[in-house]
Amino acid sequence: MSSTSLSPSSLSPAPERPDTPCVAVCSTTFDDVCRGCGRTVDEVAQWVFMDVEQREVVWQRILAEGYPRRNY
Repeated sequence: MSSTSLSPSSLSPAPERPDTPCVAVCSTTFDDVCRGCGRTVDEVAQWVFMDVEQREVVWQRILAEGYPRRNY
């Protein structure tokens, strides 16, 4: 996993994205990161409370890490 920190101010304007990165392949069996969407357990739980900038930071990280994945 990358330790690169992204801040909202370092991001370009948010592109059109689905409401959530969830791909209905929910599994955190071996660690705290979902094998389907790439979000941490905390990010999944807090998603509905995050503002647009916070969600974009998560989107940028998971996309950089190769998520979301429908077939893992």
